[in-house]
Amino acid sequence: MNTPKKLPTATDDSALEQWLSYLESIHPSAIDMGLTRVKQVAERLKLQFDNTLLITVAGTNGKGTTCRFLEQALLAQGKRVAVYGSPHLVSYRERVRFNGEWADSHAFCQAFQAIEAAREEITLTYFEFGTLAAIKMMQDWQADVVILEVGLGGRLDATNILDANLAVITTIDLDHQDYLGDTREKIATEKAGIMRENGKAVIGELRPPCTLFASVNELNVDAVWAQKDFYSNGSAPLNQQGQWDWQGKHSILNSLPAPHIPFQNVCTALAALEAIELLPSNAIIQNVIANTRLPGRQQLLRNTPKVVVDVAHNPQATKAMLSWLQGFQANKIHAVVGMLKDKSIAETLAPLSQLNAQWYVASTEGARGCEADVLTSALESAAVPASAISRFNGVAPAYESALKHCENNELVLVFGSFITVAAVMTHEHQHS
Repeated sequence: MNTPKKLPTATDDSALEQWLSYLESIHPSAIDMGLTRVKQVAERLKLQFDNTLLITVAGTNGKGTTCRFLEQALLAQGKRVAVYGSPHLVSYRERVRFNGEWADSHAFCQAFQAIEAAREEITLTYFEFGTLAAIKMMQDWQADVVILEVGLGGRLDATNILDANLAVITTIDLDHQDYLGDTREKIATEKAGIMRENGKAVIGELRPPCTLFASVNELNVDAVWAQKDFYSNGSAPLNQQGQWDWQGKHSILNSLPAPHIPFQNVCTALAALEAIELLPSNAIIQNVIANTRLPGRQQLLRNTPKVVVDVAHNPQATKAMLSWLQGFQANKIHAVVGMLKDKSIAETLAPLSQLNAQWYVASTEGARGCEADVLTSALESAAVPASAISRFNGVAPAYESALKHCENNELVLVFGSFITVAAVMTHEHQHS
């Protein structure tokens, strides 16, 4: 097996990029489900968090924003907090944060070197290697709280080599069906795999499949359920003062401001904080809600013309999008979309067919890239007229055309995948 003998040990970004290229080359597939190999390397490195509060977050949608809210609420209480999430938008460094800041290139390179030395004959995928490196970094930082965002599913995800003090499941819907199953019941079982016997869990899914209840009962988990143990009026319009309330098992929070991330993810994060007895005061929570944002999630990228980007890429996310788009009160939407071919394309686009929109569909690159013609067919099947659809060979030209045609009181919406949003963010940075 090749080893990165020529990889530099410098701390600059070029060394990190060389490491990432190497990680892409050392395993024949991007996904290799199973924990045996990852656990073996973790044991060699003695990766563990005996004196650290560990929270693992799984779900079809909402994982990233839930992790961000937990992070911000814990930082506001003076905790040392480390977060691991994926995928990233623009920089790989986004995947690991410590006390709210991206980890630097030097920390990544050191961690990669440690993993490479420990794994020897064991093969690791790009994600598995990166997950082990993140855990190594977090262990070195001696964080008070570690928050791990599951990459795919839960039961067999590399983050699940560690036993969480609290398991959080945000939502459950059809996604990654080739790996997780073709029903919500099967997918729920995979996500329930992050729970531990006699452990604690918070369930944010509003319609939990029966298999999730079965897993909780089988493991004797102390579970807190949305709409049963915690709820809010946030799913309805805000009150006349533009505020909302939240109620948990033991706490009530009043007069909360409108969040910049989905209401239900805020509610789930609040329930998680209550479950670990780290729910701060109402005043602190109000400040956290008012200031918590996550790039690529309902993000207002510019005002003239108004551009919002969101990484929504499955049916559950686009159904929710219909609701939050109303807040922009746009006369017309210029929708720029690029997706990956292994997603439920028709089902994802169908909810948005009712919008007053002009569509700019873009082909995406790479092995998982999807041709614009496929998106066009899906939209036409959802009764979107052909005259409302324009096709482009890439995201950048689709975005440029949308900007050109967007008028006052209209909105450019970019969505469909992380790579689509990343392309637009990069375009904005290059042309700012």
